[in-house]
Amino acid sequence: MSDTDVIRVEHAVKKFTLKHTHSLKEWVVWNFKGRRGELTESFTALNDVSFSLKQGETVALLGFNGSGKSTMLKLISGVMSTDEGEIRVRGKIAGLIEVGAGFHPDLTGRENIYLNGAILGMSEDEINAAFDDIVAFSEIEQFIDTEVKFYSSGMFLRLAFSVAVHTNPDIFLIDEILAVGDEPFQKKCLKRIEELKLEGKSLVIVSHDLDLVASMCERGILLRKGELVFDGNVHQAVAMMRDGKEQ
Repeated sequence: MSDTDVIRVEHAVKKFTLKHTHSLKEWVVWNFKGRRGELTESFTALNDVSFSLKQGETVALLGFNGSGKSTMLKLISGVMSTDEGEIRVRGKIAGLIEVGAGFHPDLTGRENIYLNGAILGMSEDEINAAFDDIVAFSEIEQFIDTEVKFYSSGMFLRLAFSVAVHTNPDIFLIDEILAVGDEPFQKKCLKRIEELKLEGKSLVIVSHDLDLVASMCERGILLRKGELVFDGNVHQAVAMMRDGKEQ
């Protein structure tokens, strides 16, 4: 891993086991033939994927549904581990991979700020110092002492995004999060992401909004059925997506 790399993915492989529901007749035939146990199938979500990300780079992770984009983000964030290969990360990661991930439904917004902040590596003093800014950015001041199980998905987004960007991450992972919420808040989020870029943070963005990623990223990594098929200029990657050439 070079001194300028913040992420290095080396020959990453991730497989999932799919369990199938079959009729009683199929189950009897399956076991009669000596194939004991459940009917399962292995699915390879990522197959021998390698790339690196340098400090300050903003990369779009592209591909149609099922290409392995979200799985790759979860591997980088540490939510999941590889079956083969290695992923190394240098610096603090903040991820918006699932809206409200890490939130406890029975806790208030205030309590979840402290819980989620701690999960993302902030100390209590750091959360105390950032608390007012987090709440102000989220624009849900009047609901901050309400249990989050009563929040709308848009309110979840506001609080999740606000906590994540105030952790002062070195690497920011974003998965379709800007598809949720109203337009003014989306613009506010995009402005904050641009500020992170100017601060020299590294960003990995997954989005089906090709115009958005073309304007925000310099580099595009294209996945097809779990394999890396292109890594280069984002405009070329976007053009390949629009032409359907990676299928």
